Amino acid sequence: MKRSWRIGGSATGPANRLVAALFHLFTPRAIGRTLATLPLLLSVIAEAAEVESVRLWRAPDHTRLVFDLSGPAEHKLFTLSNPHRVVIDVSDTRLAAAFDALELDGTPIAQVRHARHNKRDLRVVLDLKQATRPRSFALRRLEEKPDRLVIDLYDRVEQEEKTLLEVARERDIVIAIDAGHGGEDPGASGPGGLREKDVVLAISRQLHKAIDRKPGFAAKLVRTGDYYIPLRDRVNKGRALRADLFVSIHADAFTRKDARGAGVYAVSSRGATSETARFLAQRENESDLIGGAGSLSLGDKDDTLAGVLLDLSMTATMTASLDVGASVLAQLGQVTHLHKKQVEQANFAVLRSPDVPSILVETGFITNPHEARQLRDPAFQRRLAEKLSEGIVAHFSSRPPAGTWLAANRGSRREYTIARGDTLSAIASRYNVSVTALKKVNGMRNSVIRVGQTLTIPSG
Repeated sequence: MKRSWRIGGSATGPANRLVAALFHLFTPRAIGRTLATLPLLLSVIAEAAEVESVRLWRAPDHTRLVFDLSGPAEHKLFTLSNPHRVVIDVSDTRLAAAFDALELDGTPIAQVRHARHNKRDLRVVLDLKQATRPRSFALRRLEEKPDRLVIDLYDRVEQEEKTLLEVARERDIVIAIDAGHGGEDPGASGPGGLREKDVVLAISRQLHKAIDRKPGFAAKLVRTGDYYIPLRDRVNKGRALRADLFVSIHADAFTRKDARGAGVYAVSSRGATSETARFLAQRENESDLIGGAGSLSLGDKDDTLAGVLLDLSMTATMTASLDVGASVLAQLGQVTHLHKKQVEQANFAVLRSPDVPSILVETGFITNPHEARQLRDPAFQRRLAEKLSEGIVAHFSSRPPAGTWLAANRGSRREYTIARGDTLSAIASRYNVSVTALKKVNGMRNSVIRVGQTLTIPSG
């Protein structure tokens, strides 16, 4: 028997035609097929997430435990005392990894236990050696990174920052050295599994040694091991150290393997100065999505006031950053090929310090097979670090900050290293000498100068 459905109006009206079409979709045969596949559909929907792997990282002030998940999962965290424990309940999740391989030495975790909870959930218990301040957050799948659950255990006793002490009004010039990426964020990858985070940490350690050997200088590593530090925290640590310069070390990457050369970048409030710089800034800034800084509070400062203050302060800071960058770039060109002959500017988050001159050094392209071999070589890492050190020292030797040991011990022989934008007449005016005397003491036949060139300043 033919069934007739009528909502109103003509039987052939739009509403009635829609109802008739829906009715034909739900014929007895179609419904039967749906019911036959219903158990399979329900099993897929109800399938629990899995903890596929577990990793542990130790940083100076906290321990990070990461669960790699097959899919997103809700979780709850709470603490217990006597003895101290952290309990994590992960909803509708089962464990497919093992905790036995975790290296717990040097962490506040004594052991890790797990069990089923409420028949469906995974309960993980961290037995602690001492009290901690736990924090947890979930990270959704990002490119090749899976869904993750991150547990941070912050040490109760705050580690004392080694800040600068001014003694007898003569202090060291402090250089904060930031090895990019780390821990959860490996950075770019090169041939043979070469990882950016490992290369830049090795170069940073060499740079630390090179600078520390210079009288009047003190180098401080922002990242001392294989762990992740959010970009904003890196900037804040440079400021907490009262650094005179913040240097972030990276290794470049590009889709084309023939891309090559080192580069130096300073921050730009107007955006990037080239497509390459824009691409690099976007790639480096995504590190916080990988490492999980998105859950951190950025404070409650008034945006308008903060913007005005930042603009005023950044003007002088950017100028100083460009000057020291030019000095560093001139030295880098003596040991490796340069991607660009001038300091570029891009909106790197790690360089956004309002009062600390900051540069980002791309030491070469890790995706270029030749440069990857160089970056892997400890001898090349040392040479590169030495040139970086020489560029930094040359800049501050020519214009030492007031109150530093270097300013008080310059001696009668004065030297100046040419920076970006310098002219011979401006240098002569700065030191209250004539251009003629300046050219004579340096054996110059004309007024042509180059970035990185060191001039002797005649006595007045």
